[in-house]
Amino acid sequence: MALRGIGRFLRHMITSSPSRFAIVIFATLILVFTTLLSLPIASASGTVTPLSDALFTAVSTICVTGLVTVDMASHWSPFGNVVIFVGVNIGGMGVLTLASLMGMVVSRKLGLRAKLLAAGDTNPLRAHGGVVNESQTVRLGEVGQLLRTVALSTLVIEGVVALLLYPGLVMAKIDPLVALWEAPYYAAMSFTNTGFSPNPGGVGVFADDYFVLTVLMISVFLGSIGFPVIYTLAKHVWHVKKWSLHTKLTLITTSLLILLGAIVFLVLEYENPRTFGSMDAVDTTFQAFFLSIMTRSGGFSVVDVGGLNGSSLVAGSMLMFVGGGSASTAGGIKVTTLAVLAIAVWSEAKGRQSVEAFGRRIPSDVQRVALSVVAWGATIVALSTIIIAQITKADISHVLFDVISAFGTVGLSTGLTESLPDSATYVMAATIFMGRIGTVTLAAAVAATSRTQYYSLPVERPIVG
Repeated sequence: MALRGIGRFLRHMITSSPSRFAIVIFATLILVFTTLLSLPIASASGTVTPLSDALFTAVSTICVTGLVTVDMASHWSPFGNVVIFVGVNIGGMGVLTLASLMGMVVSRKLGLRAKLLAAGDTNPLRAHGGVVNESQTVRLGEVGQLLRTVALSTLVIEGVVALLLYPGLVMAKIDPLVALWEAPYYAAMSFTNTGFSPNPGGVGVFADDYFVLTVLMISVFLGSIGFPVIYTLAKHVWHVKKWSLHTKLTLITTSLLILLGAIVFLVLEYENPRTFGSMDAVDTTFQAFFLSIMTRSGGFSVVDVGGLNGSSLVAGSMLMFVGGGSASTAGGIKVTTLAVLAIAVWSEAKGRQSVEAFGRRIPSDVQRVALSVVAWGATIVALSTIIIAQITKADISHVLFDVISAFGTVGLSTGLTESLPDSATYVMAATIFMGRIGTVTLAAAVAATSRTQYYSLPVERPIVG
């Protein structure tokens, strides 16, 4: 009877709110990986990893963040590294997407319920429970193809990246046998936008290796644009007119942010002796682009982030808050959210009656969702920053940078996260969790049900601005 009751409860949760189901699955996975990482076999010393460190690493792994409280190169055993490797791929592909793929393997087809769940996870407008709006980026009939794209793109891209990285790692004087493990590890950490490094010194040891760093940048970029974009490009790579509005906004906004970010870092840091000051013009330019791309959610860093000027930390925080594309391995409020709000502001300034882009009208509900995402994200960042600043009494610019890095699941750190006390570590882990599951998903899960209103109240316009 108890099992039946649990089964009915799970069925009700899955069918009534895929968003809540996603939160439960993510939380369950975090508990499982916390347990695995707490085992003595998971640590290099053969001892039990403290709960705060095991939990934080599990959250950072499943939520593909990259922030750490322990030295990833020395703390974990081969078993622990395998657990982390598997965890980032599960988190990167999306739990519901992975579950749907497993269902396809077993049943050879997707049922309607599974399609609804998968569409809810992989769709950029996965805001509400129930039936997915047919006008959204990925229609139900395409979900099976999308899921295959998710699996194939992950395997193919990570495989190609690993093959490209292997000779680069060997030329960097890493043992060929060790490179056999580190190449796929780096491939997974870059494509999933996690940013963990298995070797002492991280990617800093490749500071002069443009080839390795370029491969990592391309992998991070592909992971950050999102599976719906990869799906569209796979179908219509040479037919730009057939690209969806979501694809166009994602690629254009991402490219602009990367370029502007690189220019900003170049201007702000070219005289800083702790970062770009000792580099020549070519290296400075390259590293500026590398840092800009890593704020998409990549998390790798060649320069000491803690040595950046305060102005650069603010610029980096802004880029990390935006993050990458919807339904991607990146975090943040997403580039399409920024694009929709920017277009709405521009339309309002021009006095236009509707918000339009590339010959398409963006409906008001999308604009409300975009505004809600920003409001939720800003609230989470503000609360976490205040709490952690109060606990640690640390420099507020460093606290804000690390909190936004956690919310945006980026992984860049000023060095603050590694020194946090346990209480602040739990707050940072909660910030990562809320950032990964998505502010809209969180809002939809908190709301009990969506109610239909059959009446309209009188209109009155308050003064705004």
